[in-house]
Amino acid sequence: MKLNIKDKFNLELPADTHLENSRRQVFNACFSYVTPKKTTRPELIHVAPEMLENLGISKEDSTSNLFLKVFSGNEIWPNTRPYAMCYGGHQFGNWAGQLGDGRAINLFEVAHEAKSWMLQLKGAGETPYSRSADGLAVLRSSIREYLCSEAMYHLGVPTTRALSLVLSGDRVLRDVMYDGNPTYEKGAIVCRVAPSFLRFGNYQIFAARQDVENLRTLVDYTIKHHFSHLGIPNKETYLKFFNEVTQRTLGMIIHWQRVGFVHGVMNTDNMSVLGLTIDYGPYGWLEGFDFGWTPNTTDSQYKRYRYGNQPNIGLWNLLQLANALYPLIEDAPALEAILNQYKVDFEDASLKMMREKLGLQVERTKDKLLVQDLEDILCLTETDMTIFFRCLGRFKKCNPHEGLPLIEEAFYTPKELSHEVKTRWSAWFEAYANRLLEESVSDEARAKGMNKVNPKYVLRNYMAQLAIDEADKGNYALIDELFQLLKYPYDEQYKQEKWFAKRPEWARHKVGCSMLSCSS
Repeated sequence: MKLNIKDKFNLELPADTHLENSRRQVFNACFSYVTPKKTTRPELIHVAPEMLENLGISKEDSTSNLFLKVFSGNEIWPNTRPYAMCYGGHQFGNWAGQLGDGRAINLFEVAHEAKSWMLQLKGAGETPYSRSADGLAVLRSSIREYLCSEAMYHLGVPTTRALSLVLSGDRVLRDVMYDGNPTYEKGAIVCRVAPSFLRFGNYQIFAARQDVENLRTLVDYTIKHHFSHLGIPNKETYLKFFNEVTQRTLGMIIHWQRVGFVHGVMNTDNMSVLGLTIDYGPYGWLEGFDFGWTPNTTDSQYKRYRYGNQPNIGLWNLLQLANALYPLIEDAPALEAILNQYKVDFEDASLKMMREKLGLQVERTKDKLLVQDLEDILCLTETDMTIFFRCLGRFKKCNPHEGLPLIEEAFYTPKELSHEVKTRWSAWFEAYANRLLEESVSDEARAKGMNKVNPKYVLRNYMAQLAIDEADKGNYALIDELFQLLKYPYDEQYKQEKWFAKRPEWARHKVGCSMLSCSS
């Protein structure tokens, strides 16, 4: 197996001078050197062919003992030094101080076909940032991360990627619901891949400690390797950098809203500076369309990270990043102008996204009201978001009276629709049909366009849980079935029609199928 190693992060940035792997506060450093924990009986469960190709690894090499050793953490690649990043962050709105890679270990960076990738093991053992945790991961959370990161990529959502899923052969103690009943579970390791895993928190930690020198060093490094098109680092470039991070964050969250994805833990240490979806913990897709839904049990009381609040949290997190960058810029009005523009741009981008979901190409001022009315009606009764928008693509503007029967399969309890709700749906379909008359495209062309932005298949929590349950029995076939299904989320895939279905009733309150804890 050959890899074109081109490390940058741990060669150009300041390292922790203390080499012992003990929990501690790390100062004046962007990372600490660590060694992954050796596993007992590693077993490769799945590998992502596209990421193999992106890294220049052949399929044959992925079946080798060396591949298994490296990506289980049992062997360090020659002339490389694994490390864990130092960062801080706001958790649920409160400054938490130093956090860092508590269960993630960066192996090395690979350059292939003019692209650079950082490879990171999640669940490979403790680091100086593990605090009271063991740095390990369990099979269920690893399956969820592995499948979801690749599923998001194929949905067109900016995201980190996954290379491999390995069973460690060790048992890991976890309290699934934080209710004082921990049990031993199968341990696993995911190899995550991204151009960079830099987060808002990487910059926040230096600002919080008033370490402007290292803050500047890290920002300059980031611009040099990931935003070089902005020019040589200076105050103006720092502002451009913040503006681009803002726009990337906005674009990422628009995609989340489009497909009904709820991150669940939008802490600033879980926000990628590259605008990538990062850290798949208690995430979920909307089953019933509900702006107030969160998949995170830890967030169940205040619902800070609920679906409808994700755009606002994105802005709040960007404000924290602006505060962190302020010592380099010292121009509050300029930073505030960028943040204020986010509000305007998000409203415009959100309406544009909804027009696309509804198949509207011509802009009309009344579209905002049409969208608002739709969202209000969707909230009146439990309606599956994915199925609704996919079925809506079959709507014929000359038959508005057929609208309600067309979307009936999206309702969880269609027989319980009240007369008032039916009346409101009929009125909306009349308005929608009239609006479509102002479009020049045919119903068939509109349906084709809508099907490119309204996925047919998403990784519903119950689907992931089914794969987890099978994997616990030693059967990994369902992992591959879902992996293959989610590579083509916008295609019909008639042989996989069973996955185009509402959440089963048995999954409504089942652990892992509705809400999840941060240990998930």
